[in-house]
Amino acid sequence: MKTITITTEFIKLQDLLKFANLVETGGEAKERIQSGEATVNGEVCTMRGKKIRPGDDVVFQGEHYTVAYAD
Repeated sequence: MKTITITTEFIKLQDLLKFANLVETGGEAKERIQSGEATVNGEVCTMRGKKIRPGDDVVFQGEHYTVAYAD
């Protein structure tokens, strides 16, 4: 599982994919999320604005990602 460090309360799913360099553009993130390629906590998520908080498990392209607050 890869951990992405954030400095805010949450990060939107589409922004997580861009921030982690998993997609090239926001448009690509939108398309891939809406086509059901991402899961959040074991369920397919098609909401690109889904708030991801520490402890959430995001799976994209077979890899697991979570977020953690910066110290």
